[in-house]
Amino acid sequence: MDAVRSRWSSAPDVSRLTCRPVDGPLDRATHHRIRHEVFVVEQGLFAVDDHDVHDNDAATIHVLGLDDGCPAGTVRLYPLGAGVWKGDRLAVLPDHRRSSLGAPLVRFAVATAGALGGSRMVAQIQTANVRFFQALGWTRVGDPADYLGVLHQQMSIALR
Repeated sequence: MDAVRSRWSSAPDVSRLTCRPVDGPLDRATHHRIRHEVFVVEQGLFAVDDHDVHDNDAATIHVLGLDDGCPAGTVRLYPLGAGVWKGDRLAVLPDHRRSSLGAPLVRFAVATAGALGGSRMVAQIQTANVRFFQALGWTRVGDPADYLGVLHQQMSIALR
């Protein structure tokens, strides 16, 4: 019985995880700092930064994930049209990955897009993370393809 207790006591305390849209310039800078740390510094996917046209689009929703009040993750989402939304730039700082913050960030993006009238969300997922997304209800679309030198899998989830 102690082994079972020990196994469950080491599970992440997801009650301390929260997600919310970016609110103001300080939040926005924090959001971009986390993305920079993961996509530029850690993974080397981008040489200087990962900003693109969606960052300046008023329809894009930037989200911060907090681990016990500390900004630790991000995701952004934006409409593509005809009820389809795209989720991307999911990033969790290395020191917070054991907190399981990724799942609340993905669920927050899916719920937000659905609440805004979306019918489907799509994303390009690094192949190493496909099982994680499948566990959250996402399905593969087509075959993996190269994106920035890393294999990514197109995935999709119904929002209604």
